[in-house]
Amino acid sequence: MGFLHFTFIDLVDIILVAAVIFIIFRWIRGSSAMNIFIAIILLFLVRVLATALNMRMISALLGAILDIGALAIIIIFQPEIRRFLNNMGRTASNNLLVRHLLKNRKAEDIDSQVISDIVSAVDQMSSIKTGALIVIRRKDNLQSIIATGDNIDARIGERLIMNIFFKNSPLHDGAMVIGGNRIIAARCTLPMSDRLDLPASYGMRHRAAVGLAEQCDADVIVVSEETGQVSFVHGSELTRIDNPNTLKLKLQTNDE
Repeated sequence: MGFLHFTFIDLVDIILVAAVIFIIFRWIRGSSAMNIFIAIILLFLVRVLATALNMRMISALLGAILDIGALAIIIIFQPEIRRFLNNMGRTASNNLLVRHLLKNRKAEDIDSQVISDIVSAVDQMSSIKTGALIVIRRKDNLQSIIATGDNIDARIGERLIMNIFFKNSPLHDGAMVIGGNRIIAARCTLPMSDRLDLPASYGMRHRAAVGLAEQCDADVIVVSEETGQVSFVHGSELTRIDNPNTLKLKLQTNDE
């Protein structure tokens, strides 16, 4: 019964493993990788039990499966691993000490008048059910996203935003990227989220908004072409906006 020998170090080890599993579970919850993750955990637990019971053949077989599957796991979980590392790095960069040591640049400031123009344009597009996808850059420079669209480099204005998303405009498909007080690019392509917990009523714009927000610190505004509903996305959180003042408050809060 030597395998029942238990020490304080074993307790710490179990707590750390449980914490790692819990963190990973939080980040992949609702994604297509959830079932695969559960299967891997079950295989690992069976192997631990088989090793403890000195069942050498099954332990060796499961060990080989887990060892060979390590590369496959990295490939399967690539989106989740990238999202997890991005969020972990973003959380660390928000720490005051880390920010001072690394001298991270501040998020780009947006003038109050510019925020008012964005909110007014979104409100009008919502009322006439004009679909829109607006990305507001913060600390992450989004160069890989900007490169997929057409450069605009124009001062932000309510009419310009509405004209770009007018359904007959050649730039209305895709996302507009705003940085500081300028429209940087339009017709940009965003990564799609593979989350399974998003409501079926959410279309491609919503999935694209969530897909980008999962990978960076940008704010994303979505206007539904079908219903005119406005949504605000930051991180993994998608919020329905019921009035312009709520949207303005969201943009002002994240601009601080």
